[in-house]
Amino acid sequence: MGRGKRTQSREDGQTRKCIATGELRPKNELLRFVVGPDSAIVADVMGKLPGRGIWVSADRAALEKAVKKGLFARAAKQAVTVSEELVDQVEAQLVRRVVDLIAMARKSGEAVAGYEKVKDWLSKDVAEILLQSSDGSERGKSKLSTPMGGSFIGWLTTEELGRAFGRQTVVHAAIGAGGLAPRVVEEAARLKGLRVSKGGTTRPKG
Repeated sequence: MGRGKRTQSREDGQTRKCIATGELRPKNELLRFVVGPDSAIVADVMGKLPGRGIWVSADRAALEKAVKKGLFARAAKQAVTVSEELVDQVEAQLVRRVVDLIAMARKSGEAVAGYEKVKDWLSKDVAEILLQSSDGSERGKSKLSTPMGGSFIGWLTTEELGRAFGRQTVVHAAIGAGGLAPRVVEEAARLKGLRVSKGGTTRPKG
């Protein structure tokens, strides 16, 4: 096998090395960055921007390390500019991505919001994902359980969940099994890495 063929195989694989931890991880557990035309580091949450990818684990500590230690310049092998707000910018982009996916599920009839509707879906085994806002009443949230074999997302705020459903606020929501469910879980997991501490506590917003 020639050198070029080996390089192509690595590039086309589904794992990448994090520049902060050195770990080889699946692409869906990492965040991709590229060097923009102005030599600025740009987050590529959708994974579609042209250019050689620079990969960082979807973890706040790893991303903060990459920013503070100048690891982006080392990986890019050139001088780059990195915004001091990069970590928060990436978090905001991931929030937008998750909210958009939930909104798409709602529009296709795959998602509902409101305690009674969610309770109904859970009782009928329709729900695949239970979503509850991080700042909602703990007493109210404790009355609903994650569907058997399903997923739980609890690190979006009431306002963020509300945006997905065209409302001011939402505390309880559910997504049924369908084409969008796996994508919501995947993108929400990356957001969790930037938003939830090791002890499981969601970082306060604002």
